[in-house]
Amino acid sequence: MSAQLSEDNPHTLLRPAIALPFLLVALIWGSTWYVITGQISDVPASWSITYRFALATPAMFVVALAMGRSLAIGRAGHGLAVFIGLTQFCLNFNFVYRAELHLTSGVVAVMFGLLMVPNVLFGRLILKQPVTARFLAGSSVAIAGIALLLLHEARLSPLGGNVGLGVLLAIGGILAASIANVVQANETGRALPMVSLLAWSMLYGTIIDFGLAWITAGPPVFPDRWDYWAGAAWLGLAGSVVTFPLYYTIVRTIGAGRAAYNSVMVIIVAMLISTFVEGYQWSWLAAGGGVLALSGMVLALRARKS
Repeated sequence: MSAQLSEDNPHTLLRPAIALPFLLVALIWGSTWYVITGQISDVPASWSITYRFALATPAMFVVALAMGRSLAIGRAGHGLAVFIGLTQFCLNFNFVYRAELHLTSGVVAVMFGLLMVPNVLFGRLILKQPVTARFLAGSSVAIAGIALLLLHEARLSPLGGNVGLGVLLAIGGILAASIANVVQANETGRALPMVSLLAWSMLYGTIIDFGLAWITAGPPVFPDRWDYWAGAAWLGLAGSVVTFPLYYTIVRTIGAGRAAYNSVMVIIVAMLISTFVEGYQWSWLAAGGGVLALSGMVLALRARKS
């Protein structure tokens, strides 16, 4: 079934072949936002990111080989992999990990739910994809909801950090991830096996992460806490190796529009975890913001042609 036909079929998400991976990705990614908080308490963020993808990269190559995918992606493919490694697996995660020094994991997850906005704008600019009025209206409602959540966060400032800086860092992560999302869908990317492109992208991203970590944080720091390494393994293997191939397969099967519903489920999982584990304090302001954000996202995502 083509992506366009799937976008027009409201029951596509109910098919077990789509629904089960869809749910698994949402549950894993929803949990990763909180797990990240345990990676930045006593280890520089850049080194934690390097360890995450140092674990994920060989596993992704194994997955590609196990699936019988060729690792030969050509010069253009390697150029694309370097760009994705820089934007998705270096800049995006370095911004995100640092944002969680100033904002709770649930709020950062909610902000990342707005990834669809730059995705569509960059898609219009780079891939000439259309933008609908309904999408713009829904995005405006979601942004208003995010603003209420951030106002609530600024009043509490639970981590004692700079909320404004956290917001800017999260926006940087969103833009970096969005550029990678859109560029990987270009003509070169679509011609390559998805897992092979991801494997090479992770390798290049890990190399860049290593250099950035050494320059910004000095020599490697190796904590002796078992829970730190368990978290790194979860983020690297479950949060990257398992989820990225599943998610991009969903995108190729049902189209980017309906696949983006995943972000709504991720937010729900992340906010629940933040509430029960991090002690996130809800108020009428935060609840109203959450309802507006989710409602706006659903409205925007129902604009199928975007």
